[in-house]
Amino acid sequence: MSTTTRKIGLSLGADICWPICYEALLRRLDPVVSQGEESIRFEVERVMIEPFDLRRPCPYDVVIDRLTHWYQPSREWIKKSIVMDDLYVFNNPWTLQSMEKQTTYAAMMRLGFPVPDTWLLPPKSYAESSDLEPTLRQYAKLFDLGEIGDKIGYPLFMKPYDGGAWVGVTAINDAEALRDAYNKSGTRVMNLQKGVMPHDAFVRCVGLGPQRRCVNYDPGAPLHDRYRMDRNFLAPEDESHLHQMTGIINAFFGWDFNSCEALRSDGVWHPIDFANACPDSQVSSLHYHFPWLIKANVRWSVFCAATGRRMRSDLNWQDYFAIADSDRSQEEKFAAYHALADAHFDTERFEAFCAEHLADLDEVAADLFRSEVMLDAIRKKVTALYPEHEIDSFTELFWERVQQSVADEEAAA
Repeated sequence: MSTTTRKIGLSLGADICWPICYEALLRRLDPVVSQGEESIRFEVERVMIEPFDLRRPCPYDVVIDRLTHWYQPSREWIKKSIVMDDLYVFNNPWTLQSMEKQTTYAAMMRLGFPVPDTWLLPPKSYAESSDLEPTLRQYAKLFDLGEIGDKIGYPLFMKPYDGGAWVGVTAINDAEALRDAYNKSGTRVMNLQKGVMPHDAFVRCVGLGPQRRCVNYDPGAPLHDRYRMDRNFLAPEDESHLHQMTGIINAFFGWDFNSCEALRSDGVWHPIDFANACPDSQVSSLHYHFPWLIKANVRWSVFCAATGRRMRSDLNWQDYFAIADSDRSQEEKFAAYHALADAHFDTERFEAFCAEHLADLDEVAADLFRSEVMLDAIRKKVTALYPEHEIDSFTELFWERVQQSVADEEAAA
């Protein structure tokens, strides 16, 4: 039997803790996948930022990307490698680069999802250019911001059409506050979105390939407490709905790793923010949920590398739009969208693969998360974020939450 090595690359920015744990878990697990006369093993390597020849072959079969939406050289290397070398990447760099929140709102409205009413505003001010003045003089239409606010209804939220990490998000309760926020928005293009009020649940559902995890989310809490540690806080039908909705959104845009925020009002889940294709991955934010992320990353990356998963050269939006434009009920449409998403992520094959080749992952991972490797990764991340006098206390806090997560998983097994 011949042995083949599949290489997984990590394209990283300021990431600290999750790559340490991912690399350690893959080494400890050391999976071997037999396919006919071939035995497949796996290596992981961090991708360097350097000049590159467009014809130089890519050495990786899969890349987990955390950088390209910020850093152009890495983005262009990844796009080159997809086109020239059939590299598979988390996430599709073209859609990640071009599909802003504005686009995702429009797309999911087209599919019939209950996205709150959303408007886009021209920026309050513009960067100077030679053709700015004649363009605005001829085509910039005056508008009454207060009238728009009244049409949407208060409370509403102003947020950048391309934003993330809650930067530039303002809760607005009246016309005066709306004008004040707009006047301070500068050159940023902003969305106005109707608030979902009242609501009785705020959930962030994280999707990685066909794997999903619903988290009770508190955006008003400090970063280390936003992801609540609740388990089984949703009814099974709600959890299933959010899992499926997240899978549909991710498959639609070609995103392997993304999170969907949704609010429940009168029993209806309203997706409000779901262009987060670089979700929280650090132990300092995920803490209790961090072990799930590392294991999910290992499962999906090994599956993709072993099976030679290919990037789609285009998106099958017309398949979704054909369903959206049909005379089916919204429930029937949702089920059809979900079937497309399951096919996109090859869910049945993935689950069978994990059962056969990664059956001992949970046990190996539990040992890792209880080890000095985990503790050291936590301390390194905390040291990078917190003042010296808080390093010990936050290291202990995140360590305890990881240990609780591992114990709870074992108890539930």
